Amino acid sequence: MKKLEGKVAIVSGSGRGIGRAIAMKLAGEGAKVVVNDLDAGPAEETVAAIKAAGGQALACAGSVTADGFAEKFVKTAIDGFGGLDIIVNNAGYTWDNVVQKMTDEQWHAILDVHLTAPFKILRAAADYFRHQSKVEADAGKEVFRKVVNISSVAGTGGNAGQANYSAGKAGIIGLTKALSKEWGRYKVNVNAVAFGLIKTRLTEATAGGNASIDVEGRQIKVGVNPELMTMMERTIPLGRGGTPEEAAGSVYLLCTPESNYISGQVLICGGGISL
Repeated sequence: MKKLEGKVAIVSGSGRGIGRAIAMKLAGEGAKVVVNDLDAGPAEETVAAIKAAGGQALACAGSVTADGFAEKFVKTAIDGFGGLDIIVNNAGYTWDNVVQKMTDEQWHAILDVHLTAPFKILRAAADYFRHQSKVEADAGKEVFRKVVNISSVAGTGGNAGQANYSAGKAGIIGLTKALSKEWGRYKVNVNAVAFGLIKTRLTEATAGGNASIDVEGRQIKVGVNPELMTMMERTIPLGRGGTPEEAAGSVYLLCTPESNYISGQVLICGGGISL
């Protein structure tokens, strides 16, 4: 029997990159997954890939920062699959600048997606978690549910040019620790994974610095200069950046039954980096 058989998971930002790898991993281990992406196309592509591999999935496209999205996301899982057991708050992007040049828009956009959106999703799930916990306790059952919030080594140690992102990723660690104390009584394990350098379209080496992505009409520069990428990888004890699949593996660890007595912790997935 697969480790997550019978579980229902929602994974934000899972149409591409790390989020897609997380959704594929959880589905591969038996979970039914609600896939989210800002755009419907990538979300549907991930759903199709999960189904092609023999899994079950539904799409819930839209911005995690939009009013009412959190409730819609949670409802999709409960209505579509009959429950909710795992929440992975993964959606996000970077919009960098040194602090004297960072605009209010840059600051708030990054805090909204990395901290406020996860808060709203978790708040939307609270009543369901509380109710199910009571029903299960009354029946003499102990059922554990999982929250994995995605942080970064920028949140544990800071990073120049990323005051907004570092603050958001530090904030999600505080939210994780607070909810681990609030939700322990409901048998919900709340943990965070802080990623180091994971190779995705946001971090891949690009010459010239002209690569960008569109985020709700904003053109956001992405990518890392190849020479800088080489230098960054030399600082990693394992000698290279991680893959999305390796990142997904660290999230999966905190969704398994073996993690039932682990809560309020931050796991750094960074190839040996410790901050």
